[in-house]
Amino acid sequence: MGHPRTVLQPSRGGRSLRGRQLPRRLVQLYAGLMLYGVSMALIVRSALGNMPWDVLHQGLADRLGWSIGTVAIVVGALVLLGWIPLRQRPGLGTVSNVVVLGLALDATLAVVPAPSSLPLRIGLLLAGLLLNAVATAAYIGVHLGPGPRDGLMTGLVRRTGRSVRLVRTSIEVVVVAGGWLLGGTLGLGTLLYAVAIGPLVQVLLPWLSVSRTYPVTPAGRPTPPVAAPPPPG
Repeated sequence: MGHPRTVLQPSRGGRSLRGRQLPRRLVQLYAGLMLYGVSMALIVRSALGNMPWDVLHQGLADRLGWSIGTVAIVVGALVLLGWIPLRQRPGLGTVSNVVVLGLALDATLAVVPAPSSLPLRIGLLLAGLLLNAVATAAYIGVHLGPGPRDGLMTGLVRRTGRSVRLVRTSIEVVVVAGGWLLGGTLGLGTLLYAVAIGPLVQVLLPWLSVSRTYPVTPAGRPTPPVAAPPPPG
């Protein structure tokens, strides 16, 4: 199956906060982000291999003595600072992503115990993977800004001219290797996530995408925003 073509443009968070669909988009955004944090916790509790960035978050949490949610928030904020030289513009969804994921992750870990039996651990892993796909499609589908880590990837693609696959893979290899060296859990779940999440989100995204409302011309046709030119340099 071919990969959908990715159009890389600067995030336009302010312009996105318009239209009659805004209430639904806000509800879906925050529901999606909270579910994403819950799914992260389920995968962590399975102890069968974390999502790539959570390998790093867990490794840092073990070294620093912080909660993994706190580390996720701090790392997200630091990654967001990396947008500045890339001339990326955060949206409401970007800033919310930094905070909500970590809070939902810690809250879920506080109430979901670590199972001892392998079937339960596999169940948590699969439930976390499916829930993560739904959550990803939900927050991407409202068009209110990418997460800080995805924005870093798209910014590097735009600035370097390299492919999305190469840049994303390079970032995640560095992140996973660093997290594993720090003590993060790398395993079957990490590989399963890497292989399955893209196809799952691709199936779910059309069902959870919210069309944006654009100004209407005198002829009665909606006018989409004009694509921004690439940044100078």
